[in-house]
Amino acid sequence: MDDGLTKMWISFIAMGLMFLSVVMTIISREKLRGWVQRSVLFVSFIFILVSFFIIFVVVFTGPVPE
Repeated sequence: MDDGLTKMWISFIAMGLMFLSVVMTIISREKLRGWVQRSVLFVSFIFILVSFFIIFVVVFTGPVPE
């Protein structure tokens, strides 16, 4: 992951996962009930964890050499 453009696209994927997580949480809290609500919230939580890990790796791998 030494290419700066690759890091940018990977961080965009993480931001997309965060956005999907927020949307899924709002929908599950407003519209869903029962085991479907818990399942959607669980998937939302997994998306947030994956995006946190991706951003953590991208940020702490340091700047890209020129």
